[in-house]
Amino acid sequence: MAKPIKAAEYRGMSDEQLSLTLRDVEKNLFQLRFQSATDRLETPSELRKARREIARIKTVQRQRELATNPKVKTNG
Repeated sequence: MAKPIKAAEYRGMSDEQLSLTLRDVEKNLFQLRFQSATDRLETPSELRKARREIARIKTVQRQRELATNPKVKTNG
């Protein structure tokens, strides 16, 4: 997997670019899980990096959602 992108770089992307990047990272995570299940995963830390990358992207998407509609209720 390539070097992880920082959250600030995700904030500079458009919504469409974020969605495409999220799809790519999720696809990569699926492949990593498959490799892990078949004992072919060379670096187990890649799973953790991919999950964190997904979390960063979803966080930026949620921040944008709340910025456009501040009265959205949260589960709290």
